[in-house]
Amino acid sequence: MPERPQALFAMTAQNVPHVFPPEVLARLCEHVEIDPTLVAHDFTDPSVREALARTEVLVTGWGCPVLDAAALDLAPKLRAVLHAAGSVKGFTTPEVWRRGIAVSSAAAANALPVAEYTLAMILLAGKDVFAHRDLLRTRRTFPYGDIVPGIGNFHRRVGIVGASRIGRRLLELLRPYDLTVALADPYVDEAEAARLGVPLLPLDELLRTSDIVTVHAPQTPETRHLLGARELALMPTGSVLINTARGSLLDHDALIEELRTGRLTAILDVTDPEPLPAGSPLFDLPGAFLTPHLAGSQGNELARLGLTVVEEAGRLLTGDGLRYAVDHSVLERAA
Repeated sequence: MPERPQALFAMTAQNVPHVFPPEVLARLCEHVEIDPTLVAHDFTDPSVREALARTEVLVTGWGCPVLDAAALDLAPKLRAVLHAAGSVKGFTTPEVWRRGIAVSSAAAANALPVAEYTLAMILLAGKDVFAHRDLLRTRRTFPYGDIVPGIGNFHRRVGIVGASRIGRRLLELLRPYDLTVALADPYVDEAEAARLGVPLLPLDELLRTSDIVTVHAPQTPETRHLLGARELALMPTGSVLINTARGSLLDHDALIEELRTGRLTAILDVTDPEPLPAGSPLFDLPGAFLTPHLAGSQGNELARLGLTVVEEAGRLLTGDGLRYAVDHSVLERAA
């Protein structure tokens, strides 16, 4: 059995027992030597500096300090960063890649609950559940047996903006349903779209022809306000916009204006800024349904992130390649 490498947690300390509950932590300790009571939130802390000097593997998560040259100089043995969350862009620097340190991310695991949330919202939106729930609450009765026109999920047109991990998982989850699904993504060609089993459309056409549009593009300078006043105006009256990606992809001022007219509705799990100011009109507009950034891993779903790190640590121990290695060459256009 190979000797287990020395590892160190680097994340918000209170997240460790949620991401690595006892059974998951026990499995991690089969692959690495790690002290669960020592969690780095500041690489200059004396006890952390001492541990970094012998650390070969950093187990990171939300709240990880920035891995710049100064931090990496304190960890001369570091050879891998195993991230128990999604994007690594917030704490990695070019110095990580220059030094040849392997980086793995649990982004694929974190994509699963986001795709599941989105699927649920698509199906609920197709039934116009939110508006009819409000009507029932107000009227306290309804005409039993009457047909409600204009709702339903049979051949409802769903447009997916972005073939990210989440977008691709959502495509898989949508297959059993009688929905008509299309994709817009400038980095996907016709051949790849065919492999995904979905027609590829320009963004404008997708917006014009979809009953429900769900956003899964990354946050980059190019995607800021990807959907602004012009784009929102293309969406058909009565259509629904879902955003579980990043709030900056939507021009919120333009969205508020559309929602005020009643022409569109929006399901927003992310906003810009986040959280919204208490006085934001989005809290009160009847066409806005807000949730507090719940789509990503929460509660018992966090253990899935930890298990992904356990699997990657096992591959390090046996010398196998990391399954979820981050490709630095495409990091700038990734989530």
